[in-house]
Amino acid sequence: MEAVAENTMVKGKANLEVFSSTLQELANADKNIVAVTSDSRGSGKLVPFAQKFPKQIVEIGIAEQNLVGVAAGLASAGKKAFAVSPACFLTARALEQIKNDVAYSDNPVKLVGISAGVSYGALGSTHHSLHDFAVLRAINNMTIVAPADNYETAQSIKLAAAMTKPVYLRFGKKNMPGLDAVDKSPFQFGKGRIIREGNDIAFIATGETVYPAWQAAEKLSKDFGIEATVISMHTIKPLDYDLLEATAKKCKAIITVEEHSIFGGLGEACASFLLQNQIVKSFQIVGIPDEYTVTGSQNDIFNHYGISETGLAKTAVELLKTVK
Repeated sequence: MEAVAENTMVKGKANLEVFSSTLQELANADKNIVAVTSDSRGSGKLVPFAQKFPKQIVEIGIAEQNLVGVAAGLASAGKKAFAVSPACFLTARALEQIKNDVAYSDNPVKLVGISAGVSYGALGSTHHSLHDFAVLRAINNMTIVAPADNYETAQSIKLAAAMTKPVYLRFGKKNMPGLDAVDKSPFQFGKGRIIREGNDIAFIATGETVYPAWQAAEKLSKDFGIEATVISMHTIKPLDYDLLEATAKKCKAIITVEEHSIFGGLGEACASFLLQNQIVKSFQIVGIPDEYTVTGSQNDIFNHYGISETGLAKTAVELLKTVK
């Protein structure tokens, strides 16, 4: 990604498009790169990959359990298998295969959950994946990653390809603006990226919620004189506990933001660590509450549940009122 000025945004592609182009780049140099799909080469942006590398893609059809089993078999034989399927089906219908064939058997499958969160919008709760962080966090031997922008996506695919352990990569559908990190350290799984610095409140967000958190931080600064830290916590597991602790000690309050249920995801992972280490701050989890979501586009759903510039800014102002 080209360098951008501090606190500016550039229009980007959908992360899935970057996933596809990065996978093609890797496959050019490595014949062991294999894509395995469940009738999802179109939705997974893998048509160009299939045209260029017809011997390095396996189409399973709408059979997610078989998808994971075949990918595990390929991985056990030395292939770098990327199993691509809608996140809602991959992490529910094939959960037993993920648990046993991949994680327990220590097969380094790269599970790619596409159209994640509420990306499918009006198709409703059957097609939403608001459980994937929670169920996969409970499975040993699994790295969980939700890139926020094109840069994080490209780096995540390259790191995943080189991993000798299982990994789950989560992608939405819409174009994602670039996020310029304050810290220029090399991208690593398990190390969050600081997008903006401030001492009043912190937004710890992941995936496609990082951008609205940044927008809210800018609004807070302009309208209220409140300076917010924004962190892209792209790796849900292992979590960057060092950064979380440092941020909690610096800021007066913390808001976590995720396109996931408020149960079992980023927010609860952060809260658990902080409380178990006697770090007590005003704290709010912003995500999808314990209900079937309203009907609408991803943006409609985000706005309804306060995962937006205005909604997050309002939550921050209210939370800071609780600080003693």
